[in-house]
Amino acid sequence: MSSEKLLVEFENFVQEKLKTKKSFHPHFHKAYLQMFQAGGKRFRPLLLLNVVDAYQNQLVPNAMFAALSIEMFHTYSLIHDDLPTFDDADLRRGVKTLHISYDEVTATLIGDALNSDSFLLLSNSPYADDVKVALIKTLAQNGGGEGMVLGQALDCYFEDQRLSLDELKFLHIHKTAKLIATSLKMGAIIANLSSNEQKNLYDMGIKIGLLFQIQDDIIDATLSEEEAGKPTNNDSLKNSFTNLMGVKEAVRYRDTLKDALLEDIKVLKEPLNTKLEEMIKRYFS
Repeated sequence: MSSEKLLVEFENFVQEKLKTKKSFHPHFHKAYLQMFQAGGKRFRPLLLLNVVDAYQNQLVPNAMFAALSIEMFHTYSLIHDDLPTFDDADLRRGVKTLHISYDEVTATLIGDALNSDSFLLLSNSPYADDVKVALIKTLAQNGGGEGMVLGQALDCYFEDQRLSLDELKFLHIHKTAKLIATSLKMGAIIANLSSNEQKNLYDMGIKIGLLFQIQDDIIDATLSEEEAGKPTNNDSLKNSFTNLMGVKEAVRYRDTLKDALLEDIKVLKEPLNTKLEEMIKRYFS
């Protein structure tokens, strides 16, 4: 199945499954759905779905549960990242952030709900119990204190303090790359790949995640807010690749990593190698 068709199927699944129970709260339900209705790259769910489609395409419908789970978790992280206590951003995915549309309490609680609900969705998914446990463990391990949250803590604590390249890579491997690597590994778990194959895809995901972060830093430094769909030129105090290297060197570093990654992808099974190659070329041009 093409990536375009997988995305259409995923969006249909989002509309069907992503619902909250109604209550007398005046805007909780609307706020819960707002960031999903705004769209997004859907980069992480597409990675997961492409792995399953390449190895066990009959499992794609069931894989939608895990794909939505990781997108819910990622969206929670964006909502919290935009709060005044973090980046204080007023735009995300081309629309107002939740604390601007509503208030900080609503934004915080919607993020909390999406975090918890991502695991609830996995626990209610149509997988064998051992697969559910493996998926939940992988997402929790890479999203929490050993992964994304640690990366966020490092990013905030060392703001306006210059890090070395190795320290910068460590920060962004945790903050960004681990969830991207998790997407590939979760797809491998659903497709029942061997532990070695799962590790290889996870390691490749770390490289993709670093590439993703460098590209994001370049976008922040070179595009307008309207082009990016979020505030740009907003990371002057952050430890970014463009701040450490300068834009030209960051672009050169990105292209070097991309070329090496495209070589690594060639060893994967067809059609996964073709699918990932298309994604890399599309997102990191």
